[in-house]
Amino acid sequence: MKLTFLQIEMAADAAPLTAAAEPIAAEKTLTIIDLMFSGGIGGQLIMGSMLLLSILMVYLFVDRVSAIKRASKLDDKFMRDIKDFISSGNMQSALNTCERSDTPVARMIAKGIKRIGKPLQDISASIENQGKLEIQQLERNMPYLATIAGGAPMLGFLGTVIGMILSFREMAQAGAGVQVDVLAEGIYVALTTTVAGLIVGIIAYFAYNYLVMRVDSVIYKMEVNATEFLDLLHEPI
Repeated sequence: MKLTFLQIEMAADAAPLTAAAEPIAAEKTLTIIDLMFSGGIGGQLIMGSMLLLSILMVYLFVDRVSAIKRASKLDDKFMRDIKDFISSGNMQSALNTCERSDTPVARMIAKGIKRIGKPLQDISASIENQGKLEIQQLERNMPYLATIAGGAPMLGFLGTVIGMILSFREMAQAGAGVQVDVLAEGIYVALTTTVAGLIVGIIAYFAYNYLVMRVDSVIYKMEVNATEFLDLLHEPI
């Protein structure tokens, strides 16, 4: 049975479609999660530690930001009210104003008000001591953030060194039959711990310095108001 010209042409057109319909083998790729946790037990432990450090870093940063924000809130007319109450001799109202404010500046001024009547040096010392306590509270847990900033990159580098040692050990055992792709895979998996450590460390470093600047601004406000209060005591009532 002979094929007509139309049948031959239809068969020729269908051939490329059949070839195109064949599935193409997709190249295997690693996701970021697979890459992070594909470094064996040691790499997984280090990457798990990085995850915990990042969570702790976020918690410490949010906690300190909220505490510093509360500490920096001070009514503009706070010192004017204190001056009016002290000038009129109404010390109790001045103390009540400090208690309602509930800020480091207010607690320092309250400590000074309670010492009114004693030598000015004693008042200044009591305000200074209260200020040190307030600064310590503002900086609470910040050293942990600084430790994360310095320790995370070192921990990541440790994971890389361990991964490189294991990769070269496999290469030594394989001898001349070592496969380059297997060795390269082990190396780039090992390097992921350094990348993770640098990411966590850099973020923690900038977060720590941001908090230091915020704390310094609160300390400056504390010093300005404490000086204004001490100057107020020199004025004739």
